[in-house]
Amino acid sequence: MKAMEVRPQPPASQDSASDHHKDRRGRRLPLSCRLFFFGEDDFEGEAVLLDISASGCRASSSIPLEIGMIVRLSLFLPDHPWPLRINQAIVRWIDCKEFGLEFVDITMAQRERLRALVIKAR
Repeated sequence: MKAMEVRPQPPASQDSASDHHKDRRGRRLPLSCRLFFFGEDDFEGEAVLLDISASGCRASSSIPLEIGMIVRLSLFLPDHPWPLRINQAIVRWIDCKEFGLEFVDITMAQRERLRALVIKAR
């Protein structure tokens, strides 16, 4: 069996958010609501959600984050009184106080809730 070639990833940079918008997948829904994030060593913070898709979101916070940081999320969306939970999201880009998150671990029920919210907004 031949070993898979692993290609090095370019170093993460703090390029402007507009550079990363080109790489987005899926429809994004502009939305303003509260988002709480939780990381290792009791790291936690609050942000304002700016837009969301089935695979990620853009938010703004005065709490400093780092590219590559992995966090759990609670998003207080307008579709239900209880938060949508994301088990694992990774910070993909940062531009001043704005940052982009990719959802990497989300239960099927929560993913369906998110998809329904984005589709309904069409």
